[in-house]
Formats: sequence, structure tokens, C-alpha cells
Amino acid sequence: MNMQTKRAMTAAAVAMALMGSARADDADNHGRECSDATLRGLYVFSATGYNIVAGVAQPKAITEMIRFNADGTLTVPAATVSLNGAIVRSPPNGTGTYTLAENCTGSLVFTPGPTFDIFVAPGGSVVYMMQTGQPGAALPVLQGAAERVSR
Repeated sequence: MNMQTKRAMTAAAVAMALMGSARADDADNHGRECSDATLRGLYVFSATGYNIVAGVAQPKAITEMIRFNADGTLTVPAATVSLNGAIVRSPPNGTGTYTLAENCTGSLVFTPGPTFDIFVAPGGSVVYMMQTGQPGAALPVLQGAAERVSR
């Protein structure tokens, strides 16, 4: 093989490697885009924090299952909440809605119930949630994460 042929083969190999790298980058970027369809399946949500009532912090903890339906709707098969030490179990099949932007941030509203800002990991495996309000209730300071356990 002459030097010119070797250079041409090397240039072709480099070009192919760069094209493959660009395709991988495109796939990675695509994987980072989100929509309501990103959230699909059953998740377990666990969070701790406080409700601020008359200036006094009261501890709050929650563990619940959330089924995201990939269409902006959700159901809650089970939930247990501790509010200042009092345990409350929600009836099954609560509902809610969510919206998720391409940058993987969004909002979630339980019906009736609290609202959350959400931040979703690429691929939707984890949803980080920060409570932003509860109609007619104390000011919340609550954050946690929901991890997908099944599709």
C-alpha cells in the first residue's frame, strides 16, 4: 500500500469515527428531551419536610405509589402521610395531572391536594419533587424523589 492510500484510509476511518460520535451525541441529546410520555409506569415517592403552621415547623413525611400514564395523568394506588406525628392513609386511586417540558422540568397537581415542581432524570427513571403549595393549608417545606419500579 502506498502512502497516499494509507492517508486516504486513515482519513476515512477518522471521518467514520466522527460520524459515529455525532450520532451518539445526537442520541444522547434526544434522550435528554422530555415530554409527558417520559413518565410511564409505577413509581415509589418518598419525601420529608415540614408544614409551617403559625410560624412553627411541624414535621411531615410521605411515602406513596404513583402511576404515571405517559399522557399527563396519574393515579395514586396507595399513600401514607405523617403530619406532625399523625398518620393518614389516603384512599386508593387518587388522581392528578402533570406537565413536563422538553428540558425535563414541570409541575404536578394531585386532585385535590398539593402541587409540586418536578425535575425528571433523563429517561424518566427518577422524578425529583418539591412541594410548592397546598390549597387552604400551611406553607410546605417538602422535597423528595419518586423512583420507577416498573413500567
